[in-house]
Amino acid sequence: MLQGFREFITRGNVLDLAVAVVIGGAFAAVIDGLVQGFIMPLIGWLVGAPNFSAIAFEVPNWHGGRTEFPIGLFIQGLIMFLLIAAAIYFFVIVPVNKLQSLRKKPEEVVEEAAAEEVVLLTEIRDLLRAQNAGTDRPSL
Repeated sequence: MLQGFREFITRGNVLDLAVAVVIGGAFAAVIDGLVQGFIMPLIGWLVGAPNFSAIAFEVPNWHGGRTEFPIGLFIQGLIMFLLIAAAIYFFVIVPVNKLQSLRKKPEEVVEEAAAEEVVLLTEIRDLLRAQNAGTDRPSL
């Protein structure tokens, strides 16, 4: 039982996953700093402070009181998700893809030389067509 656990832990994909979680946590802090420190102030400068957390509605409950549904928290979370996704795409994915396309070497077009057998078969076909051109037989 312990042998199986040791094999599971020492597999490459488990270690890669652990590294990805740690790097992802550190990267999340960078992206959160970008969104909170640059994008949100920029939006606030353009259209005012976008704070949707105060949006809510109330409905009567069974006990005679009222129950509040703060849907603004969901809207705020959704907007933050979209802003973070846009920040990752435009500030990370697009530049990395551009760098990768610049690093790629153009693929050389290599014409494959026709095999000697193919050349011989083509010559035989042409000779047979030339011989059959003078007769009434159908050509190949």
